[in-house]
Amino acid sequence: MTAPAVPVSRPAAAGTGVLRAVATKVATAVVVLFFVATAAFFLVRLSGDPVKLILPPDATAHQEATLRASLGLDRPLLAQYLDYLGGLPRLRLGTSLVYDQPVSEVLFSRVPATLELAGAALLVALAIAVPAGTYAATRRGRAGDSGVMTGVLIGQSTPAFWVGILLILVFAVQWQVLPASGYGGLEHLILPAVTLAVYSVAVIARLLRSSLIDVLGSDFIRTARAKGLGTAGVVLSHGLRNAALPVVTVVGLEVGTLLGGAILTEQVFSWPGLGRLTVEAIQNRDFPLVQAAVLFFAATFVVVNLLVDLSYTLLDPRVRVTA
Repeated sequence: MTAPAVPVSRPAAAGTGVLRAVATKVATAVVVLFFVATAAFFLVRLSGDPVKLILPPDATAHQEATLRASLGLDRPLLAQYLDYLGGLPRLRLGTSLVYDQPVSEVLFSRVPATLELAGAALLVALAIAVPAGTYAATRRGRAGDSGVMTGVLIGQSTPAFWVGILLILVFAVQWQVLPASGYGGLEHLILPAVTLAVYSVAVIARLLRSSLIDVLGSDFIRTARAKGLGTAGVVLSHGLRNAALPVVTVVGLEVGTLLGGAILTEQVFSWPGLGRLTVEAIQNRDFPLVQAAVLFFAATFVVVNLLVDLSYTLLDPRVRVTA
């Protein structure tokens, strides 16, 4: 009698599949960034001629032509576009029309302030949203759940700039315990970070509540309760990890939202970050600077989402198997 064939695991093939999936995601990210860079290049040029803003109103046509030639704006649009794409891999982003400095230097001088603000806002959002969402899920249908969901609805409905102005009126004008604007120590970071975090708190808490409610109704949770494990142990040891996958996804998306939302928040609090720089560059029609800022926001969003996709294999082994 012939012995039955024994299935042979193929870890090398599985590893190749994961590498292929990662390579596909990276290639997709590169294509997305290419289209973003192309759109930014052509769209900013629809805003008008920056030479008109740089020169005084009584400038002659010769002066305009000379400045346009020195900025390279007299060259064919296709030639400018090809030079722009060729410089991207080497981070040669051109020269700022307003600051007369390499765009990379101007951009990266403002990035730390924006990352500091977005990072602080994300920490505030997680510190509030995770306990609030967990509390609401474990008290579904009770007064505590209703209170949390009411707060979530208010947080999602309130514009960030209005929250910022309200916080300034209360904590900086009336109570005078925190500065209204500026960049410095921790006291300058509190109000803008809280303002930026309000919407993210609502989104994360609401999603965590829904995901955790689904998990707490699963069979393995009932088995854990039957073994004598208390509510806190069930939620912390089994519930949160299994409910984390959709939450990690939305947290990754919220990183991009926080960076984009920082534009308004930085304006309200005079925060010297990339968002405020972008607004100034748009107003001054500083083409190279606007292009670089848009590309930075897009690249950050794409990279964070790529890392979120890769983190799935650590949170859920089933994703690792199907990758």
